[in-house]
Amino acid sequence: MVKLRKIEPSDLPFLYQWENDSSAWADGANHNPLSQQDLREYIASTTGDIYRDGQLRLIIENLSGEAGLTIGCIDLFDLDPRNRKAAIGMYIAPEFRGQGYGKQALEQLEKYAFGHLNLRLLYAIIATNNTPCSALYRNAGYTPSSPLPSWTLESDAILWTKSNP
Repeated sequence: MVKLRKIEPSDLPFLYQWENDSSAWADGANHNPLSQQDLREYIASTTGDIYRDGQLRLIIENLSGEAGLTIGCIDLFDLDPRNRKAAIGMYIAPEFRGQGYGKQALEQLEKYAFGHLNLRLLYAIIATNNTPCSALYRNAGYTPSSPLPSWTLESDAILWTKSNP
């Protein structure tokens, strides 16, 4: 069982490790190391209000076993309030991948985005060589909508979408 929560100053060590995981840079928007000071300023400036910040980053905690074990983060970003859509990004620490946490986090984020924010469309851009992530979104009911050739230097990508039921 997972819980999503707002970022706290105590999350700095996790964010520092995850944001500087160069193996994930090809799939995300960050392509360079971040300092602890950069992340401290980010944590201090984020309000948790997607309309004010333009994005919403939530920490994923595993509530089974050790209470509050931090295992990753999930983001809503590129919010388009007029057209009621947003993009999704997710990072699960390598030692927790393949255990269903991503699916649970995605379900909770969808419930919030569709129910509370009243969004009508969520989307994710996933590299074609990221088969585990593609499987996660397929199993969560997302549809591969558009191929994105040469999306990154490393790979083509696919736009996965899900509409508000």
